[in-house]
Amino acid sequence: MAYPIERKLVIAVSSSALFDLSDSNAVFVEKGQKAYKKYQESNLDNILSKGVAFPFIKRFLNINDHFSKQQPVEVVLLSRNSATTGKRVFRSIQHYGLNITRAAFMEGKSPYEYVPAFNASLFLSSNEEDVQNAIDAGYPAGFVLPSKLVNDDGDNELRIAFDFDGVIADDEAEAIFQAGELDDFHAHEVENSHIPHQPGPLADLFKKLSFMQKLEDKEVEKNIEYQRVLRISIVTARNAPSHERVITTLEAWGVNANETFFLGGMAKKRILSVLKPHMFFDDQKSHLESDAGDIPMVHIPFGIANKTLNTSGD
Repeated sequence: MAYPIERKLVIAVSSSALFDLSDSNAVFVEKGQKAYKKYQESNLDNILSKGVAFPFIKRFLNINDHFSKQQPVEVVLLSRNSATTGKRVFRSIQHYGLNITRAAFMEGKSPYEYVPAFNASLFLSSNEEDVQNAIDAGYPAGFVLPSKLVNDDGDNELRIAFDFDGVIADDEAEAIFQAGELDDFHAHEVENSHIPHQPGPLADLFKKLSFMQKLEDKEVEKNIEYQRVLRISIVTARNAPSHERVITTLEAWGVNANETFFLGGMAKKRILSVLKPHMFFDDQKSHLESDAGDIPMVHIPFGIANKTLNTSGD
């Protein structure tokens, strides 16, 4: 029996993050709602191009192919479109073979209030206002930044990278950093190295992804040749001696990352260009860049890092 939605790892995605709606949005902005509706109706059978979040969503849904009995993950579409103008979106979903069946069409309104109704551990959107409203309401959300679309269909591995402070964990340590000096930050984290951090906006997502890893562990026990599909990394500006509290937090939550990078302020893009994640989540926009512009970056506008001009910490 498939898991009920309450036990699934659910990601909600906006249509503009999943597909390239730049032409459609230009019609809406320049000519208004009526012209937009007519444009979508006349292009109903023209398949939308893939958006920045498409490779991530496709690979995320592929997890179900490896656990056909449980079907542990689901993607829900949350859209500002109406059901009528959203027909083209669903036809494109079907064209690409994405198993997305649940949706909310809000006819111009923001859908962020329905994130908890769908049990979503993440809401991905290219609408910055919707994401900020969701974060302010205490919901897990990320703003998908524009980037080049890379279709690397050579394997099924899903690579997800997270910043730590203000993303997986709360912004307690970031507040200490912003209020003082680096030495004060390290002293605080060493003194509290035995105390786990409180969860941040994407803690639930991280924990449930860790559960997916445990499912894969069981598969490896049954079949040593099983090829893992999920790879989770933490890429943080922390370094020793503040690293230990990160480990304490993960151990207390009973979760783990495949790879953890403590960079000590080194540019994160140097790691990301090698790791090539399908999504990287960070609470500071200054860390969300790559020379080639081909790494999908997601801004989590949470905590003190987004209330100050000083963005030199993690």
